[in-house]
Amino acid sequence: MARKTGFVAAVLAAALIGVSPASPALAANPYERGPAPTTSSIEASRGSFAIAQTTVARSSVSGFGGGTIYYPTSTAEGTFGAVAVSPGFTASQSSVSWLGPRLASQGFVVITIDTLSTLDQPASRGTQLLAALDYLTRTSSVRTRIDAARLGVMGHSMGGGGSLSASVSRPSLQAAVPLTPWHGTKSWSSDRVPTLIIGAENDTVAPVSSHSEPFYTSLPSTSDKAYLELNNASHSAPTSTNVTVAKYSISWLKRFIDDDTRYDQFLCPNPSGSAIQEWRSTCPYS
Repeated sequence: MARKTGFVAAVLAAALIGVSPASPALAANPYERGPAPTTSSIEASRGSFAIAQTTVARSSVSGFGGGTIYYPTSTAEGTFGAVAVSPGFTASQSSVSWLGPRLASQGFVVITIDTLSTLDQPASRGTQLLAALDYLTRTSSVRTRIDAARLGVMGHSMGGGGSLSASVSRPSLQAAVPLTPWHGTKSWSSDRVPTLIIGAENDTVAPVSSHSEPFYTSLPSTSDKAYLELNNASHSAPTSTNVTVAKYSISWLKRFIDDDTRYDQFLCPNPSGSAIQEWRSTCPYS
């Protein structure tokens, strides 16, 4: 919100000194990264950015169990937003590792984490996601590539529940994408972070009727939110390459971490298709 306010102030200041607010230098969104998106570009296995990765040893960090950082190799377009991704109950980062290069190549710094214990509950996973973001922005080898005001969280199952917990703990986050999330808490009325919840129609571990759907419904109606239910999919759908999960996660993160309205076309009006059982949202988004 602060950066949006600053952008509006710049336009007003330009008007006072006689500069047209339509001037490209002012009208262009300074957080856009990469070329104009297409359906093909967000469904592709890789985006336009060449990437590299580095391992974060558990012994070198505190607050989470280490992980892997994926990041664009070029800084010609400036800094990037960052996303931390947590696995679910009993799982390691390998279960969400496919998201690392997929998201990073679209213009994000991404850390997929291991948790302190594979048995950690959602609230702990939320705390660990925030610890991973703090590590990324404060001490990691890629910290200078990151805009610390542009951060998001994702996670699968209890990691998805953890992303909801993290959002409540840190409302300054720009986006959250819980993937077939599980959490014992059902009401998230205090969550103000723009959130895309992805559930799965045939999920028997975190059934949408008792997890994803009530989570979505409880989020404030005044907030930017969406609910995608994957057609004929199971709880584990987000743990391997999934074009539908990727394209809408990318679109959500771009739209809210980068304020990139070029991605509105993929989110609003509500998408449909054979891979989508249901989509709800508060579109148009603010």
